[in-house]
Amino acid sequence: MTNYRRNFLSGGSFFFTVNLAERRRRLLTAHIHLLRQAFRDVRRRHPFAIEAIVVLPDHLHAVWTLPEDDSDFALRWRLIKTIFSHGLPTDERISPSRADKAERGIWQRRYWEHTLRDEGDLARHVDYIYFNPVKHGHVKRVRDWPYSSFHRMVKLGIYPLDWAGDATENALSFGER
Repeated sequence: MTNYRRNFLSGGSFFFTVNLAERRRRLLTAHIHLLRQAFRDVRRRHPFAIEAIVVLPDHLHAVWTLPEDDSDFALRWRLIKTIFSHGLPTDERISPSRADKAERGIWQRRYWEHTLRDEGDLARHVDYIYFNPVKHGHVKRVRDWPYSSFHRMVKLGIYPLDWAGDATENALSFGER
């Protein structure tokens, strides 16, 4: 078995990509109220700051900052996934290996995590997060996607409402190369 290495840095900021097991399903946006409640429940018991987030139908991207004395983002993701999954009907396809472990088939077991190194790295990943619904063809403008913390950043004056323009006007690339 592969030995996954995670960088558990107390008080660190991290970029995450978390996917559904079946990418054709649209569970995250169809059940956004359950996902939001899962985040609220976990943040109440295990605080962390959500610097940026976007939820798409089949995956989400987020930047979190953990408290100074805490490095356990894995616990938080496990709890968020579990709480969300418990609120859904059991109609998903479950592989034999998941059935043997009494697991649901909602989420991919693993997720992508990247420790943010500096302000530039943070800015690139936040831009990537906000542009992601445009990249995947869900909307033509960043401001048109409702499941994003972009709207909070506009209210705070950090991003202009027309940031990144219209998808038909440009071919911007953010974050990942």
